Amino acid sequence: MKYIIYARKSTEDDNRQILSIESQLTELREFAAKEKLEIVASFREAKTAKEPGRTKFAEMLSLIEKGEAEGILSWHPDRLARNSVDGEKIIHMIDRGLIKSLKFPTFWFEPTPQGLFMLNIAFGQSKYFVDNLRENTKKGLRQKIRNGVWPGWAPVGYLNNLKTKMIDVDFEKALKIKKLFELYATGKHTFNSLANWCREHNLKGNLGKDISTSNIPIILQNIFYIGLMKYNGEIFEGKHKPLISKKLFDRAQEILKQRRQDQRD
Repeated sequence: MKYIIYARKSTEDDNRQILSIESQLTELREFAAKEKLEIVASFREAKTAKEPGRTKFAEMLSLIEKGEAEGILSWHPDRLARNSVDGEKIIHMIDRGLIKSLKFPTFWFEPTPQGLFMLNIAFGQSKYFVDNLRENTKKGLRQKIRNGVWPGWAPVGYLNNLKTKMIDVDFEKALKIKKLFELYATGKHTFNSLANWCREHNLKGNLGKDISTSNIPIILQNIFYIGLMKYNGEIFEGKHKPLISKKLFDRAQEILKQRRQDQRD
């Protein structure tokens, strides 16, 4: 029987208990030699299995569909699938007789009703782990925002403090952001003229890119600059320092509203 080796570890995966791809391949080749398995192909993939769409996984299944192999050798079922779609593909190919053998150094399987039952449980546990991790991440983000701490990238004028996990003021850019609001509040500037002003005064985004015309209204409408945060449609009070007064922010909103009205008229 011909086998394909499949090794995977997501670049997002910080679980140190999961072997690196190279370590998996070494272990799997040693296992294949010990069990006298014929290996016809080997695939490595550094991509998450949370969602369908892995290129190498699809290539492996395509080879099996063509009859070039009848078995898969992998470290554990969770290397093959962590979502219901890919797990069902494996099960369906076993039911069709295309996959006649699955070998795992860390998991027992044979193509019997009991074996398929255990494989389904393994795939289900992998999906549960992913779903639970996702939910815990969401809960963590919600708790962080309730505590007044922005959970994402800081807007221009602020910096993410990687040590404290808080948002700090970028004092050089903060003064320019305040000036941007003051200029717009005069009613004498357009988005285009303010974008030009940013280029002239070397005010760039946090990734070093120029602030474009389309970025200007996003900045002007961001309540983060008055110490508030909008997250999933809700408003929260932040612990970060405001860069402008609410009076200045409100004046900018009045001009935005008036100009939108003028455009409609």
